[in-house]
Order: sequence, then C-alpha cells, then structure tokens
Amino acid sequence: MEILEFVITVILITASGALAPGPLFFANISKGVKLGAKGGFMFSVAHTLVEFTLVMLLAFQLLIIASEVIEIVVGIVGGIVLVGFGAIQIYGSIKPRTTTLHNDDKTGSYRLLGLGLAFTGLNPFFLIWWLTAGAQLIIISLEFASLAGVFLMYICHVWMDYVWLTATAYFAKLGMNVAGLKWYRILMAVFSVILIYFGLVFLTSAIHS
Repeated sequence: MEILEFVITVILITASGALAPGPLFFANISKGVKLGAKGGFMFSVAHTLVEFTLVMLLAFQLLIIASEVIEIVVGIVGGIVLVGFGAIQIYGSIKPRTTTLHNDDKTGSYRLLGLGLAFTGLNPFFLIWWLTAGAQLIIISLEFASLAGVFLMYICHVWMDYVWLTATAYFAKLGMNVAGLKWYRILMAVFSVILIYFGLVFLTSAIHS
C-alpha cells in the first residue's frame, strides 16, 4: 500500500466516526453555545487523551500477539461493525437526532476536560469501534510501517476531531445547530456508504485470507 492510498483510506474510514453525532458531539454543542471554539478545543484535547492511549495499547497488544488467525478474526468482526455502523448512520441521516442549545455557567477548563474524558471513555460505541473496526485499521497501519504507521494513522485521524468539534462549537455560539442541517445529513449519508464499502472490503479480504 502506497502512503497516499494509506492516508486516504484512514481519512475516509475515520471521517464518519469523527463526524457522527454522539454523546461528546452533543455535549460539545451544548457547551459551545457559551464558549464557542474554546469549548470544542478543550473537548478535543480530552478526547485525544483517551483515544490515543487506547490506540497505542491496542497497537502494542496486536504486535505482541500478532498472528494470521487474529488478523482474520479482526478483519471479519471489524468489517461487520463497519457495515453495521454505516447502516445505522444512514438511518440517522434520514431521521437525525437533535439537541437543545442552552447556556451552562459551569464551563471551567477542568470541568470541560472531565466531561470530555467521560463522554469519550464511557461511550460504548467509541470503545466497540476501536476494538473491532479500529483494530483492523491498526493492523493495516502496523503492516504499513509498524508503530510509525500507527502514529501516522492517528495523525490522519485526530485532526478531524479538532476541526470538527471546534467548528461545531463555534457555530453553536452563533446559534446554528449543525446536526439539523440538510448538508450535514447528506454528508453523513455519503460517508456511511463509504464505511459500508470498506466494511465489505475488510470482510472479503479476511474471508479469502
């Protein structure tokens, strides 16, 4: 796999997860009403602390127990999860969730970090994604360039979290509810189809290994 192909694959697979509405996204919108971009940035930092730790733990574990059987199992389960998440997100783009924008006076930096850590680490969908589909992405990264590949993969992923959370928090302060906009639902539907495509690729590759 060439580096450009690797980077594009990572961005396309992780974009749907970064942009998907979830507990952190809606908390970010709520706090963004008062804090704007600052709130989104603080949530991004908290999210990174949990996510990067999880990614590196998984990478080291997969290096230790590397085997063809593990790769096949992760490929099959990861592929199924990607297809499932894609289908769920397509449904969500048709019937989008909404959130009530409101002010909250308790907006200290430490509180935001704590909320960000909690909404990330305690989100079951986040954990399931990285333990299945994300694990497949880590395997691809390890095969591409060992731990350096994992670092590159994460850099290609994490910038989207910062841009998206910071931007949506900023728009929330302007009174705009991004989750309810038509273009956002269309964007989610498009990325969901891409997610299903890669899920099927992972599945077929694992089955024919």
